[in-house]
Amino acid sequence: MTPAARVGDAVDAIATPALVVDLDALERNIERMAAYAREHGLRLRPHAKTHKCAALARRQIAAGAVGVCVQKLSEAQALADAGIADIYVSNQIVDAAKLAELAVLAGRAKLALAVDSALGVDRLAAALKAAGTTLDVLVEVDVGHGRCGVAPTAAVALAHQVVSHGLRFAGLQAYHGRAQHLRTPAERESAIRHAVGLARAAQAGVTSAGIACPLVTGAGTGTFVHEAASGLYGEIQPGSYVFMDRDYADNHAAPHAPAFEHALFVKSQVMSAGSSHVVVDAGHKSHAIDSGLPRVWGRELEFVNGGDEHGILRRHGDEVLPALGETVWLVPGHCDPTVNLHECFIVVRGGLAAGRVEAVWPIEARGCIR
Repeated sequence: MTPAARVGDAVDAIATPALVVDLDALERNIERMAAYAREHGLRLRPHAKTHKCAALARRQIAAGAVGVCVQKLSEAQALADAGIADIYVSNQIVDAAKLAELAVLAGRAKLALAVDSALGVDRLAAALKAAGTTLDVLVEVDVGHGRCGVAPTAAVALAHQVVSHGLRFAGLQAYHGRAQHLRTPAERESAIRHAVGLARAAQAGVTSAGIACPLVTGAGTGTFVHEAASGLYGEIQPGSYVFMDRDYADNHAAPHAPAFEHALFVKSQVMSAGSSHVVVDAGHKSHAIDSGLPRVWGRELEFVNGGDEHGILRRHGDEVLPALGETVWLVPGHCDPTVNLHECFIVVRGGLAAGRVEAVWPIEARGCIR
Protein backbone atom coordinates (compact mmCIF):
# COMPACT_ATOMS: atom_id res chain seq x y z
CA MET A 1 0.00 0.00 0.00
CA THR A 2 1.31 3.45 -0.90
CA PRO A 3 1.85 5.51 2.28
CA ALA A 4 -0.20 8.67 2.77
CA ALA A 5 3.00 10.70 2.99
CA ARG A 6 6.78 10.43 3.24
CA VAL A 7 9.19 12.46 5.32
CA GLY A 8 10.02 15.66 3.48
CA ASP A 9 6.73 15.85 1.58
CA ALA A 10 4.91 19.15 1.47
CA VAL A 11 1.58 19.25 3.27
CA ASP A 12 -0.18 19.48 -0.09
CA ALA A 13 1.22 16.06 -1.03
CA ILE A 14 -0.37 14.20 1.91
CA ALA A 15 -2.96 11.78 0.51
CA THR A 16 -6.46 12.08 1.98
CA PRO A 17 -8.02 11.26 4.28
CA ALA A 18 -5.10 11.32 6.72
CA LEU A 19 -4.59 11.93 10.43
CA VAL A 20 -2.21 14.87 10.71
CA VAL A 21 -0.43 16.28 13.76
CA ASP A 22 0.67 19.91 13.81
CA LEU A 23 3.97 19.30 15.63
CA ASP A 24 4.55 22.93 16.58
CA ALA A 25 1.16 23.11 18.34
CA LEU A 26 1.67 19.68 19.90
CA GLU A 27 5.01 20.68 21.40
CA ARG A 28 3.51 23.85 22.89
CA ASN A 29 0.68 21.81 24.43
CA ILE A 30 3.11 19.29 25.94
CA GLU A 31 5.30 22.00 27.44
CA ARG A 32 2.39 24.04 28.82
CA MET A 33 0.98 21.05 30.71
CA ALA A 34 4.42 20.00 31.94
CA ALA A 35 5.12 23.53 33.15
CA TYR A 36 1.78 23.67 34.96
CA ALA A 37 2.51 20.41 36.78
CA ARG A 38 5.99 21.59 37.77
CA GLU A 39 4.72 24.93 39.04
CA HIS A 40 2.06 23.23 41.18
CA GLY A 41 4.25 20.45 42.54
CA LEU A 42 2.28 17.70 40.81
CA ARG A 43 3.37 14.48 39.17
CA LEU A 44 2.16 14.39 35.58
CA ARG A 45 1.08 11.02 34.16
CA PRO A 46 -0.66 11.73 30.84
CA HIS A 47 -3.23 9.32 29.52
CA ALA A 48 -1.78 7.49 26.51
CA LYS A 49 -5.19 6.07 25.59
CA THR A 50 -5.56 9.41 23.84
CA HIS A 51 -2.71 8.92 21.37
CA LYS A 52 -1.66 5.23 21.71
CA CYS A 53 1.74 6.21 20.35
CA ALA A 54 5.19 5.56 21.83
CA ALA A 55 6.88 8.47 20.03
CA LEU A 56 4.39 10.88 21.56
CA ALA A 57 4.66 9.26 25.01
CA ARG A 58 8.44 9.66 24.87
CA ARG A 59 8.04 13.38 24.20
CA GLN A 60 5.71 13.74 27.19
CA ILE A 61 8.16 11.88 29.44
CA ALA A 62 11.10 13.93 28.14
CA ALA A 63 9.15 17.07 29.10
CA GLY A 64 8.73 15.83 32.69
CA ALA A 65 5.96 13.23 32.84
CA VAL A 66 6.68 10.35 35.25
CA GLY A 67 5.14 7.82 32.84
CA VAL A 68 1.78 7.28 31.17
CA CYS A 69 -1.65 5.84 31.87
CA VAL A 70 -3.48 3.33 29.70
CA GLN A 71 -6.86 1.63 30.03
CA LYS A 72 -6.19 -1.81 28.58
CA LEU A 73 -3.68 -4.61 29.07
CA SER A 74 -2.98 -4.73 25.34
CA GLU A 75 -2.22 -0.98 25.31
CA ALA A 76 0.30 -1.52 28.10
CA GLN A 77 1.88 -4.41 26.20
CA ALA A 78 2.13 -2.46 22.95
CA LEU A 79 3.72 0.59 24.58
CA ALA A 80 6.07 -1.51 26.73
CA ASP A 81 7.17 -3.35 23.58
CA ALA A 82 7.96 0.08 22.10
CA GLY A 83 10.12 1.05 25.09
CA ILE A 84 7.79 2.91 27.46
CA ALA A 85 8.96 1.80 30.90
CA ASP A 86 6.45 3.25 33.41
CA ILE A 87 2.79 2.46 32.75
CA TYR A 88 -0.30 2.66 34.95
CA VAL A 89 -3.34 0.66 33.85
CA SER A 90 -5.90 2.98 35.43
CA ASN A 91 -8.66 0.44 35.02
CA GLN A 92 -9.81 -2.91 36.39
CA ILE A 93 -8.70 -6.32 35.16
CA VAL A 94 -10.38 -9.36 36.75
CA ASP A 95 -9.82 -12.00 34.06
CA ALA A 96 -7.23 -14.47 35.41
CA ALA A 97 -5.57 -15.02 32.03
CA LYS A 98 -5.13 -11.29 31.45
CA LEU A 99 -3.76 -10.83 34.98
CA ALA A 100 -1.24 -13.57 34.28
CA GLU A 101 -0.09 -11.62 31.20
CA LEU A 102 0.08 -8.41 33.23
CA ALA A 103 2.19 -10.13 35.87
CA VAL A 104 4.66 -11.27 33.22
CA LEU A 105 4.75 -7.76 31.76
CA ALA A 106 5.62 -6.45 35.24
CA GLY A 107 8.92 -8.27 34.89
CA ARG A 108 10.08 -5.85 32.20
CA ALA A 109 8.26 -2.57 32.94
CA LYS A 110 7.25 -0.60 36.02
CA LEU A 111 3.49 -1.17 36.23
CA ALA A 112 0.52 -0.16 38.33
CA LEU A 113 -3.09 -1.32 38.27
CA ALA A 114 -6.38 0.00 39.67
CA VAL A 115 -8.64 -2.38 41.62
CA ASP A 116 -12.20 -2.13 42.89
CA SER A 117 -13.08 -5.68 43.95
CA ALA A 118 -11.92 -8.39 46.32
CA LEU A 119 -11.92 -10.86 43.43
CA GLY A 120 -9.64 -8.61 41.40
CA VAL A 121 -7.17 -8.29 44.28
CA ASP A 122 -7.14 -12.04 44.97
CA ARG A 123 -6.57 -12.92 41.33
CA LEU A 124 -3.91 -10.24 40.93
CA ALA A 125 -2.03 -11.53 43.96
CA ALA A 126 -2.12 -15.09 42.62
CA ALA A 127 -0.86 -13.99 39.20
CA LEU A 128 2.02 -11.96 40.65
CA LYS A 129 3.02 -14.81 42.96
CA ALA A 130 3.08 -17.26 40.04
CA ALA A 131 5.19 -14.88 37.92
CA GLY A 132 7.46 -13.78 40.75
CA THR A 133 6.87 -10.10 39.97
CA THR A 134 5.24 -7.13 41.63
CA LEU A 135 3.49 -3.88 40.75
CA ASP A 136 1.77 -0.91 42.41
CA VAL A 137 -1.91 -1.29 43.31
CA LEU A 138 -4.32 1.63 43.60
CA VAL A 139 -7.86 1.33 44.94
CA GLU A 140 -10.34 3.14 42.72
CA VAL A 141 -12.96 5.25 44.47
CA ASP A 142 -16.14 6.30 42.66
CA VAL A 143 -16.06 10.07 43.06
CA GLY A 144 -19.09 10.87 40.91
CA HIS A 145 -18.67 9.23 37.54
CA GLY A 146 -20.88 6.26 38.41
CA ARG A 147 -18.70 3.83 36.51
CA CYS A 148 -15.90 1.88 38.21
CA GLY A 149 -14.75 2.31 41.78
CA VAL A 150 -15.93 1.63 45.32
CA ALA A 151 -17.63 3.91 47.81
CA PRO A 152 -15.19 5.77 50.08
CA THR A 153 -16.23 3.63 53.05
CA ALA A 154 -15.32 0.45 51.14
CA ALA A 155 -11.82 1.64 50.25
CA VAL A 156 -10.43 0.71 53.66
CA ALA A 157 -11.28 -2.98 53.41
CA LEU A 158 -9.92 -3.18 49.87
CA ALA A 159 -6.68 -1.41 50.82
CA HIS A 160 -6.31 -3.80 53.76
CA GLN A 161 -6.79 -6.76 51.43
CA VAL A 162 -4.08 -5.42 49.09
CA VAL A 163 -1.64 -5.09 51.98
CA SER A 164 -2.57 -8.48 53.48
CA HIS A 165 -1.53 -10.13 50.20
CA GLY A 166 1.87 -8.48 50.49
CA LEU A 167 1.17 -6.22 47.52
CA ARG A 168 2.29 -2.59 47.28
CA PHE A 169 -0.66 -0.31 48.07
CA ALA A 170 0.22 2.86 46.17
CA GLY A 171 -2.83 5.02 46.87
CA LEU A 172 -6.22 5.94 45.43
CA GLN A 173 -7.52 6.39 41.89
CA ALA A 174 -10.13 9.19 41.94
CA TYR A 175 -11.23 10.27 38.47
CA HIS A 176 -14.49 12.02 37.64
CA GLY A 177 -14.95 11.50 33.91
CA ARG A 178 -18.40 13.02 33.60
CA ALA A 179 -17.11 16.33 34.93
CA GLN A 180 -14.65 16.77 32.05
CA HIS A 181 -17.17 18.18 29.57
CA LEU A 182 -19.34 20.27 31.83
CA ARG A 183 -19.11 23.48 29.88
CA THR A 184 -18.54 26.16 32.51
CA PRO A 185 -15.68 26.34 35.01
CA ALA A 186 -18.21 26.78 37.82
CA GLU A 187 -19.95 23.52 36.93
CA ARG A 188 -16.66 21.64 36.73
CA GLU A 189 -15.37 23.16 39.96
CA SER A 190 -18.55 22.16 41.80
CA ALA A 191 -18.32 18.57 40.54
CA ILE A 192 -14.67 18.27 41.51
CA ARG A 193 -15.28 19.84 44.92
CA HIS A 194 -17.69 16.98 45.58
CA ALA A 195 -15.22 14.45 44.15
CA VAL A 196 -12.43 15.79 46.36
CA GLY A 197 -14.64 15.39 49.42
CA LEU A 198 -15.24 11.73 48.60
CA ALA A 199 -11.56 11.07 47.83
CA ARG A 200 -10.50 12.82 51.04
CA ALA A 201 -12.91 10.69 53.06
CA ALA A 202 -11.50 7.53 51.48
CA GLN A 203 -7.93 8.63 52.18
CA ALA A 204 -8.77 9.48 55.79
CA GLY A 205 -10.37 6.08 56.29
CA VAL A 206 -7.35 4.25 54.88
CA THR A 207 -4.81 6.19 56.93
CA SER A 208 -6.87 5.89 60.13
CA ALA A 209 -6.70 2.13 59.62
CA GLY A 210 -2.91 2.38 59.83
CA ILE A 211 -2.26 2.03 56.09
CA ALA A 212 -0.11 4.67 54.42
CA CYS A 213 -1.82 6.30 51.43
CA PRO A 214 1.00 7.95 49.51
CA LEU A 215 -0.93 9.20 46.48
CA VAL A 216 -4.30 10.35 45.20
CA THR A 217 -4.30 10.39 41.40
CA GLY A 218 -6.85 11.31 38.76
CA ALA A 219 -8.03 14.42 36.87
CA GLY A 220 -8.46 15.06 33.17
CA THR A 221 -8.06 17.81 30.61
CA GLY A 222 -11.32 19.47 31.61
CA THR A 223 -10.76 19.59 35.36
CA PHE A 224 -7.08 19.27 36.29
CA VAL A 225 -6.90 22.85 37.56
CA HIS A 226 -9.56 22.02 40.15
CA GLU A 227 -7.87 18.82 41.35
CA ALA A 228 -4.60 20.76 41.53
CA ALA A 229 -6.23 23.45 43.66
CA SER A 230 -7.56 20.89 46.13
CA GLY A 231 -4.20 20.16 47.70
CA LEU A 232 -5.21 16.49 47.82
CA TYR A 233 -4.09 15.19 44.46
CA GLY A 234 -0.42 14.42 44.00
CA GLU A 235 -0.71 13.34 40.38
CA ILE A 236 -2.84 14.34 37.40
CA GLN A 237 -3.77 12.22 34.35
CA PRO A 238 -4.91 14.54 31.53
CA GLY A 239 -4.73 13.10 28.02
CA SER A 240 -6.61 15.09 25.40
CA TYR A 241 -4.70 18.33 26.06
CA VAL A 242 -2.04 17.16 23.58
CA PHE A 243 -4.56 17.35 20.71
CA MET A 244 -7.54 19.43 21.96
CA ASP A 245 -10.46 17.97 20.05
CA ARG A 246 -13.61 19.91 19.19
CA ASP A 247 -15.51 18.74 22.28
CA TYR A 248 -12.86 19.89 24.76
CA ALA A 249 -12.46 23.16 22.89
CA ASP A 250 -16.18 23.79 23.42
CA ASN A 251 -15.56 24.03 27.18
CA HIS A 252 -15.28 27.52 28.61
CA ALA A 253 -11.71 27.80 29.88
CA ALA A 254 -11.06 27.99 33.61
CA PRO A 255 -9.21 31.05 34.90
CA HIS A 256 -5.44 30.57 35.10
CA ALA A 257 -5.58 27.34 33.07
CA PRO A 258 -2.98 26.88 30.32
CA ALA A 259 -4.25 27.51 26.81
CA PHE A 260 -4.07 24.45 24.58
CA GLU A 261 -4.25 24.50 20.80
CA HIS A 262 -5.77 22.19 18.23
CA ALA A 263 -2.96 19.89 17.13
CA LEU A 264 -4.84 16.94 15.59
CA PHE A 265 -6.56 17.22 12.23
CA VAL A 266 -8.05 15.03 9.56
CA LYS A 267 -6.91 16.23 6.17
CA SER A 268 -9.71 15.77 3.62
CA GLN A 269 -10.34 16.76 0.03
CA VAL A 270 -13.44 17.92 -1.83
CA MET A 271 -14.42 14.98 -4.05
CA SER A 272 -17.81 16.15 -5.33
CA ALA A 273 -19.52 19.50 -5.71
CA GLY A 274 -23.20 20.37 -5.95
CA SER A 275 -25.04 23.65 -6.23
CA SER A 276 -25.51 24.10 -2.47
CA HIS A 277 -22.97 21.74 -0.93
CA VAL A 278 -19.69 19.94 -1.46
CA VAL A 279 -18.58 16.47 -0.33
CA VAL A 280 -15.23 15.62 1.26
CA ASP A 281 -13.64 12.17 1.39
CA ALA A 282 -13.58 11.84 5.21
CA GLY A 283 -16.60 10.15 6.77
CA HIS A 284 -17.15 8.16 9.94
CA LYS A 285 -14.31 5.76 9.11
CA SER A 286 -11.92 8.71 9.39
CA HIS A 287 -13.20 10.40 12.56
CA ALA A 288 -15.28 9.35 15.55
CA ILE A 289 -18.70 10.95 16.05
CA ASP A 290 -19.57 9.86 19.61
CA SER A 291 -18.97 13.43 20.79
CA GLY A 292 -20.47 15.03 17.71
CA LEU A 293 -19.33 15.82 14.19
CA PRO A 294 -16.01 17.47 13.40
CA ARG A 295 -15.54 21.19 12.99
CA VAL A 296 -14.20 22.62 9.76
CA TRP A 297 -10.93 24.35 10.62
CA GLY A 298 -10.50 27.98 9.63
CA ARG A 299 -13.70 28.28 7.58
CA GLU A 300 -17.32 29.06 8.33
CA LEU A 301 -18.70 25.82 6.94
CA GLU A 302 -21.12 23.34 8.47
CA PHE A 303 -20.09 19.66 8.45
CA VAL A 304 -23.11 17.39 7.93
CA ASN A 305 -23.29 13.63 8.37
CA GLY A 306 -22.52 12.03 5.01
CA GLY A 307 -21.96 8.44 6.12
CA ASP A 308 -18.96 6.15 6.32
CA GLU A 309 -16.83 7.63 3.54
CA HIS A 310 -18.28 11.08 2.93
CA GLY A 311 -18.70 14.37 4.74
CA ILE A 312 -21.10 17.00 3.46
CA LEU A 313 -20.18 20.67 3.78
CA ARG A 314 -22.73 23.45 3.59
CA ARG A 315 -22.39 27.20 3.67
CA HIS A 316 -22.56 28.94 7.01
CA GLY A 317 -23.09 32.67 6.59
CA ASP A 318 -21.34 34.17 3.58
CA GLU A 319 -18.54 31.59 3.37
CA VAL A 320 -17.76 30.40 -0.16
CA LEU A 321 -17.83 26.66 -0.68
CA PRO A 322 -14.42 25.10 -1.41
CA ALA A 323 -13.70 24.01 -4.95
CA LEU A 324 -13.45 20.49 -6.28
CA GLY A 325 -10.08 19.03 -5.27
CA GLU A 326 -9.48 21.63 -2.55
CA THR A 327 -8.13 20.61 0.88
CA VAL A 328 -10.40 20.91 3.90
CA TRP A 329 -9.04 20.43 7.45
CA LEU A 330 -11.30 18.87 10.07
CA VAL A 331 -11.00 19.01 13.86
CA PRO A 332 -12.37 15.70 15.22
CA GLY A 333 -15.13 15.80 17.81
CA HIS A 334 -13.35 13.23 20.01
CA CYS A 335 -9.65 12.57 19.57
CA ASP A 336 -9.25 9.19 21.35
CA PRO A 337 -11.51 7.00 19.18
CA THR A 338 -10.49 8.98 16.08
CA VAL A 339 -6.86 7.99 16.68
CA ASN A 340 -7.93 4.36 17.03
CA LEU A 341 -9.18 4.44 13.42
CA HIS A 342 -5.76 5.22 11.94
CA GLU A 343 -2.46 3.36 11.58
CA CYS A 344 -0.19 6.37 11.90
CA PHE A 345 0.15 10.09 12.48
CA ILE A 346 1.50 12.25 9.66
CA VAL A 347 3.57 14.73 11.66
CA VAL A 348 3.96 18.18 10.10
CA ARG A 349 6.37 20.94 11.05
CA GLY A 350 5.71 24.50 9.91
CA GLY A 351 1.93 24.61 9.95
CA LEU A 352 -0.91 23.23 7.88
CA ALA A 353 -0.56 25.75 5.08
CA ALA A 354 3.13 25.55 4.15
CA GLY A 355 4.64 22.90 6.42
CA ARG A 356 6.44 19.69 5.57
CA VAL A 357 6.21 16.16 6.89
CA GLU A 358 8.85 15.74 9.59
CA ALA A 359 7.92 12.22 10.69
CA VAL A 360 5.41 9.42 10.40
CA TRP A 361 4.62 7.99 13.83
CA PRO A 362 3.09 4.53 14.09
CA ILE A 363 0.11 4.23 16.45
CA GLU A 364 1.39 1.11 18.18
CA ALA A 365 -1.63 0.59 20.42
CA ARG A 366 -4.20 1.09 17.69
CA GLY A 367 -6.95 -1.50 18.06
CA CYS A 368 -5.72 -2.53 21.52
CA ILE A 369 -9.09 -2.93 23.23
CA ARG A 370 -8.39 -6.14 25.18
